[in-house]
Amino acid sequence: MNREEAWGLLTEYNKDEFHLEHAEIVGKTMKYFAGKLGYKDEEDFWEVVGILHDLDFEMYPEQHCIKEQEILWERGIDEKIIHAVTSHGYGITVDIKPEHEMEKVLYAIDELTGLIGAVVIMRPSKSVQDLEVKSVKKKFKSKGFAAGCSREVIERGAEMLGWSLDELIGQTIDALRTFRP
Repeated sequence: MNREEAWGLLTEYNKDEFHLEHAEIVGKTMKYFAGKLGYKDEEDFWEVVGILHDLDFEMYPEQHCIKEQEILWERGIDEKIIHAVTSHGYGITVDIKPEHEMEKVLYAIDELTGLIGAVVIMRPSKSVQDLEVKSVKKKFKSKGFAAGCSREVIERGAEMLGWSLDELIGQTIDALRTFRP
């Protein structure tokens, strides 16, 4: 599956601008990490996984990652994609554990990109370009800020990768700087 096919499938199930933007952000962030972590030849695959990871969320929020599996199986999508996209719901809606480094990155950055996006909105510059890890950490500690972004999932994702929270936040900011103002 290529990027265009993934986007076409995503837009069959998602119309809300927020969800489409989130898919775009996670897809581009995943592509960045593929190159950074030595998977340059798999950048497109990582991006497709990022784009599709919340395929079912808008229409089936109560069955997130479960309905997604059904949709992808019915369409004959590669099992690697199905495992990767559904594993980001590990411990929340499914018992499919992230195994590959790519799946661990998705698990870690899905919620984190949302939190960073919320931090950026609050900044005078409205830009990720001048954002520092300490600013994100300050908001991370405030449970009421961007309350929908699970701090537990972000921390668990960093742990899965063997990274510190600061490392994960810093590298995700670096990824976002490559395509966001």
